[in-house]
Amino acid sequence: MFKKIQNFIDSVVFEMKKVSWPTWLELKGSTYVVLLLTLTMSLFLFIVDLILSKILNVIL
Repeated sequence: MFKKIQNFIDSVVFEMKKVSWPTWLELKGSTYVVLLLTLTMSLFLFIVDLILSKILNVIL
């Protein structure tokens, strides 16, 4: 049992050494893109929801 756990941990460490980690600048840039896209989509969905609710109020 202990051997399986140790083998798993060794495999995880080996694979983690292969990972290409982003630099600090790449990470900040990606974060800004995600935040901007999230805010843009939120605003878009808010406007669409507002328009559709007004149309439904007129119909009903």
